[in-house]
Amino acid sequence: MQPAEFVWAVPPDHPAFAGHFPGRPIVPGVVLLDQALLFAGRIAGPREGAWQVGTAKFLSPVGPGETLVFSLQPTPRGALAFTVRAGARDVASGSLTPPAE
Repeated sequence: MQPAEFVWAVPPDHPAFAGHFPGRPIVPGVVLLDQALLFAGRIAGPREGAWQVGTAKFLSPVGPGETLVFSLQPTPRGALAFTVRAGARDVASGSLTPPAE
């Protein structure tokens, strides 16, 4: 597996914004993790089972319409380290664990 970057523009009408939070919508952390897991599946190819979140840290809130860059870096043990940035701002980081083989 090679390192990879993916760009995701947060849709201003994403359903997660309903109620999260009224008057100041932010992307829930679970949505960021879901995107990271989807991108992991793209670079890992077909595998039996699903990637899991090993660790996650949320560093800065993300609002509607922001463009995010997800960077995924394979580790020697087969996991993926990920970072999420919005411009020069760190948004999230963590690791994804591959499915058991």
